[in-house]
Amino acid sequence: MSENGEKLINRRCRVCGGEIRNDYLSASCVCANCGNKWPMQEMLPDYASHASTVEKIKQARCLMDEKPDVTKISQAKLLLHQASTECLHPDPVSAELLKACKDGIKETEDLRHYAVAVSHMEKKNYRQALSEFERIPNFRDSSKLIEDCKVLAVKDKKKQIPIAIAIGLVIPIVLGVLLYEKTPVPIWAIIPICLALAAGCSYAVYLENTLSIVIIVASFLSAVPLILFMILAYGYGMDSGPAATIAIGAPVALVAAAAFNSKPGK
Repeated sequence: MSENGEKLINRRCRVCGGEIRNDYLSASCVCANCGNKWPMQEMLPDYASHASTVEKIKQARCLMDEKPDVTKISQAKLLLHQASTECLHPDPVSAELLKACKDGIKETEDLRHYAVAVSHMEKKNYRQALSEFERIPNFRDSSKLIEDCKVLAVKDKKKQIPIAIAIGLVIPIVLGVLLYEKTPVPIWAIIPICLALAAGCSYAVYLENTLSIVIIVASFLSAVPLILFMILAYGYGMDSGPAATIAIGAPVALVAAAAFNSKPGK
C-alpha cells in the first residue's frame, strides 16, 4: 500500500511469478524476486497517460547517472520538478510518480554536494572537498572519500610549510632592518627577536586563520619596498634615508599611475 492508502500498481513476473515493482527512475518494471526487467509501457495498461511524466523522470535519471556535473544535476532537478507538476491524477500511478520525483529531487541535492566535492578533489582542494563530502557522509562512496580527503589534506598541508616560512620571514626582516638602521640595538639582540617573530608569523600563516590573512597582506605589501631598499642600501651603498624613500615611494607611484591610467576615458 502507498502512504495515502492506495493500492500500488504491481503485476506478476513473467518468469518466476514474483512481485513486480515499478522503477520510475529507469522507466522499467523490476521483479523483486529474480530481478528481471521489462519496459514500463509493456506492463502498465494506462502507461500512455503517464508517458510524458515517466520520460522526464527517465531523462533526469540519465543525467544523474553520468559523471557528476553541477550543470547536469541542475537540469535533472528541473526535469523532476516539471514531472512532479504533472502528477495530478487521483490514481496509484500518479502517487508513485510523485514519490519518485520527490525522492529524485532529494537525490539531486545530495548529488550536487557530491559533484562539488569531486570537483574540489580533482583540483586538489582537499579541505573544501572534505567539507562537501561531510554533508553527505552516507551518499555513494562519500565515507571512503572523506577518509581519503583527510589523508590528502594533511599531506597537502605539509607541502605548504616552506611557503608559510617564506611569507613569515618578510615582516621580521623588515623589522630587523628598521631596528638595525634606526636604533642602537645591537645586531646580536635583533637576530633572536626577528627569529621569534618569524616563527610566530610562519605558524600563523600555516594555521590559515584570520591573523594569517593580515600577515600575508602585510608581507606582500612589504616585500617589494624591502627588496628595493636592500638593493639600494646594501647593493649600491645609498644612504638609508634616500633608499627608504625611493623603496616606498616608487611602488606607491607605480600603483597611483596604474590607477590613473585605468580610469574611463584615459
